[in-house]
Amino acid sequence: MEIQVLQNIYESNIQKAEEIKKLLSEKKIYMFDIMSSPGAGKTTITDRIINDLIKDYNVALIEGDIETTNDALRLAKYNIPIVQIETKLFGGACHLESSWILGCLEKFDLNAVDVVIIENVGNLVCPAEFELGDDERVVVLSVTEGEDKPVKYPLMFNSSHTLLINKIDLLPYLDFNMDELLANVKRTNPKMEVHKVSAKTGEGIEVFLKALRSRIKNKVGK
Repeated sequence: MEIQVLQNIYESNIQKAEEIKKLLSEKKIYMFDIMSSPGAGKTTITDRIINDLIKDYNVALIEGDIETTNDALRLAKYNIPIVQIETKLFGGACHLESSWILGCLEKFDLNAVDVVIIENVGNLVCPAEFELGDDERVVVLSVTEGEDKPVKYPLMFNSSHTLLINKIDLLPYLDFNMDELLANVKRTNPKMEVHKVSAKTGEGIEVFLKALRSRIKNKVGK
């Protein structure tokens, strides 16, 4: 009985994700999901992404956290549409689900949106298990987390399209083996696009944004 319940949960999530994919395709909206463990720097990276994309695109943001609106308030300076999901309302879930994302999209004027950014709950496990109907999954991994995370949490890296190796400005102060990390990434997902970046200094961000913009243009048409 418990197994059947879990199956129903995942099946329902997949159905809603398919609805989202269809909606985004009709509206020509590019949506990507940014995931990481807590403290890896995804909000600072999201900040830099928004700062760049709003020059040419209408951007909307979905913020996911178990509690607080801290990150949404931090990014409100851009005066873009933002919907906050506090999962404490759903039992404190450590991930976002497609039905919640669909509810958020319904709050936006999708005729005036080109790009939707989802900043998922900080976790390298649960968010990878739930499809959200997005076009791209971006996982942020800080060099302070170690080289073994791709093999310790393979689903997150298997199911993601792009990896941002963040905080490379700290490498001179760490005992960190970049070659080992890249080997683990290749072992887990050889097709993954990898960028070495520093959210703090901006190093490497421009190259990532160029690649992201190309994918957005292919779908949005501008």
